[in-house]
Amino acid sequence: MGYPKDLLSTRAIIKPGKCALIPPEGRVNNVIPNLANCRASILCSPDLGAKFAFYTVEVMPGGGTTHEFYGEGIETFIYCLSGEGIVNIGGKDYSIGKDGFAFAPASTPVGLHNNTSEPWSLLLYKQRYRKLEGFEAKVIVGNLNDIQEEIYDGMENVRIKNLLPNELGFDFNFHTLTFYPGACHSFVETHVQEHGIYFLQGEGVYLIDDVWVPVKKDDFIYFGPYVPQAYYAAGRSNTTYIYSKDCNRDVDL
Repeated sequence: MGYPKDLLSTRAIIKPGKCALIPPEGRVNNVIPNLANCRASILCSPDLGAKFAFYTVEVMPGGGTTHEFYGEGIETFIYCLSGEGIVNIGGKDYSIGKDGFAFAPASTPVGLHNNTSEPWSLLLYKQRYRKLEGFEAKVIVGNLNDIQEEIYDGMENVRIKNLLPNELGFDFNFHTLTFYPGACHSFVETHVQEHGIYFLQGEGVYLIDDVWVPVKKDDFIYFGPYVPQAYYAAGRSNTTYIYSKDCNRDVDL
C-alpha cells in the first residue's frame, strides 16, 4: 500500500454482537492454512458475534485449496464475483464463473482451484448446520442470471432472487435484492435473523442500528438479531446486494 496520502480515517462501524460496516479500504489479508496463492479476508466471524463466517477470497492463477474446507456439521456457500475456477464438492468438480454459486451440505468437503490465467474472486460463507429430523439439504450449483426475479414486498422498483430452495432441509438462504434508483425498503426491519450483506453494485444510505450511513459497491454489513435496518438507493444506477439469512428453524431455548 505504501505511505498514506492523507490523514488516516475509516468508514468502518463495529458494534460487536450487534452490527458492523466493513469497507474494502480497511481489510487485511488473513493466512488461511489450507489456501495457497490466495488473498483472503475474514469479514465476519463469531468474534464479531455472528453465528457464521464470511470471507472474500481472491484465488490467483494456479492457486486454491491445499486440502478441502471441511468441518463436521459445517455447511458452505460460495459465490463468484469475477473470474472462473473449479469448486469441488464431495469429490465432484463444478466450473463456477461470474455470478455462479455453489452450496455444499454439512460435513461435505469443498475444494477450490483456479485453472485459468486470471484471478478468481469469491465470497465464502460457512456456518454450523442446525439439523431438523426428517429433512436434509442437498448440493446446489447455479448462476444468478438464470434465476427468475420476483417483485419484493409489492414494490415494482425492488426485486428479489432466491439462490437456494425454500425447503426445510435448508437452515439458511442467500438472496439478492436489486433497488432501482430512488427505491427503498417498505419499512424499517427489526427481526431475529442475522444477515451478512455484500454490495455487488450501486450506492445509497443504509440504516445500521440507529444511524443512516452511506454505503457502496464492495461494502460488507453484518446485522445481528433485532438490529433496525433499512435501505434507500441513490445515484443513477441500480443497487444490488447479496445477503445471507437464517431460516426454517425455531428458536433454541
